[in-house]
Amino acid sequence: MDKNQKSPPLPIRGPGKGPRSMGPAVKSKDFSKSAKRLLKEFAPYKVALVAVLLFALGGTLFNILGPKILGKATTTIFTGITSYLKGGAGIDFKAVAKILITLIGLYVISSLLMGSQGVIMTTITQKLSKDLRTQVTDKIHRLPMGSLDAITHGEILSRVTNDVDMLSQNLNQGLIQIITSFTTLLGVFIMMLTISPLMTLVALVILPVGLFFISRIVKISQKHFLEQQKRLGEVNGQVEEVYSGHIVVKAFLAEEAVNKTFNETNDQLYNSAWKSQFLSGLMMPIMHAIGDLGYVAIALLGGMLAIKGSISVGDIQAFIQYTRNFTQPIAQVAQVTNMLQTTVAAAERIFEFLDVPEETETQITTTLSPVKGEVEFANVSFGYNPELEVIHNFSLHVEPGMKVAIVGPTGAGKTTLVKLLMRFYELNSGMIKLDGLNIAELAREDLRSHFGMVLQDAWLFNGTIRENIRYGRLDATDEEVVEAAKAARIDHFINTLSEGYDMVINEESTNVSQGQRQLITIARVILKNPALLILDEATSSVDTRTEILIQEAMDSLMAGRTSFIIAHRLSTIRNADVILVLHDGDIVEQGSHDELLAKGGFYRDLYQAQFEKVEALT
Repeated sequence: MDKNQKSPPLPIRGPGKGPRSMGPAVKSKDFSKSAKRLLKEFAPYKVALVAVLLFALGGTLFNILGPKILGKATTTIFTGITSYLKGGAGIDFKAVAKILITLIGLYVISSLLMGSQGVIMTTITQKLSKDLRTQVTDKIHRLPMGSLDAITHGEILSRVTNDVDMLSQNLNQGLIQIITSFTTLLGVFIMMLTISPLMTLVALVILPVGLFFISRIVKISQKHFLEQQKRLGEVNGQVEEVYSGHIVVKAFLAEEAVNKTFNETNDQLYNSAWKSQFLSGLMMPIMHAIGDLGYVAIALLGGMLAIKGSISVGDIQAFIQYTRNFTQPIAQVAQVTNMLQTTVAAAERIFEFLDVPEETETQITTTLSPVKGEVEFANVSFGYNPELEVIHNFSLHVEPGMKVAIVGPTGAGKTTLVKLLMRFYELNSGMIKLDGLNIAELAREDLRSHFGMVLQDAWLFNGTIRENIRYGRLDATDEEVVEAAKAARIDHFINTLSEGYDMVINEESTNVSQGQRQLITIARVILKNPALLILDEATSSVDTRTEILIQEAMDSLMAGRTSFIIAHRLSTIRNADVILVLHDGDIVEQGSHDELLAKGGFYRDLYQAQFEKVEALT
């Protein structure tokens, strides 16, 4: 990615926190474009889709023939009864049995075909969902930090889960429904014409009436569905917030206020959901009512035609069945049309994420091996917004093995410096060198493989302690994991646990303390054995005793390695080779701890402010 190019932030729908941003979009911005792209995703499954189409057509066709054949059986029975009453032979049961056996065979074949196409379609949609989830997950790893910072976690989760699941479910149901509905409409219409064009005309007169009522219901219910989705997102967000922050809620006695807010939103959700579901549920009863009026008209007309001998009794019965089959697909098509809108909207959100510009590599001219650890910042300038710099013409030379501490007030640019060193962002101007090589000409993977990071927020995943430590080097043996834990001063604690290294850390990492989490991450970095270290506020959230343990572990870790230490507790960096004092993106002072105190400048003011605070507390 060009260093002057800023990745456009992904448009974010929703309030932007957790489940609140996870409501699926209802309408797409460009239906045609997104639909065409979605169709391209089906390209690998063309043969299977053709099979689905043929099976659906075949199953629907055999199903359509049923009423016509059943009508023949009815006519045969009616004719036999009439003949018997006039002294004739009566009902030809062999003919009726033959017709019924044929009918059963058609329905069996239809069921097999419909079942087969359902299995194939489910397989296709699930494979497509798997592919899209993989694409989104891979995309996350290829995005620059600027783009990731612009997207909330809930928004990414929404695309991986909600949008992909909605796409899968709607395609699985919708595509089959579209095929069968249109096939049924066409087939039934043809069969009705073969029975009686006049009765078909009467049935068609009913059609606009049904479409009018359905279109009105859909139009009115749509706004309530939108409101329902919005309120559902708010309810989910409130539940998530209260659950994750229940300690704060209880500590400030806010249960009543939280319940009041939740009840208000829940009532709004109830009202919108009731209206949307009620109106949606009216469609089929209305269609049935209109259909029943049609049956009366058809029965009267059919009776008149039967008296004249223009039509048989069995054909009247078949026509009434076809009339029912004719109105039902109309309601289904209306529902599927709305479903397609949400499907394409979900696909559009997925494609929108997949189209975000990726982190690209410049031409790789060299590789790092072995690494000594010499670092140089040469006239570096940077801003997250290119027009608003936070680092100004920054220069620094670090010899291999040096401990460099970076201090300064919040927002001074401390963490930004190490992000630039790791190439999480590209420079506006200037150059950073590692062992004399411009890091912009190195592969990011190669560059980052030589760094180890210990962050203030110790990240552990849901797995055993052994697995979390081994994350630093996946091919490490159990013995190497234990040695790393010993070096990090965490082995004794692990051995006091009933399951030892096999204890599973839960998803929130709440079954170990903050200090223990920090020591586990240090063990992870020790196992990686990097050439350079970055320690970002590694002891800011722990007690003094745990801080001593972590400091001992870090001292062991930093031995012989070039280290960059970001710290607010100035007492932890007294033994640094050089301390950089940053303020508003500039180095205002640099030197050893004693030298900076002797200067009586900004660093001494920071140090004395902390010391006086401690004195006041004691």
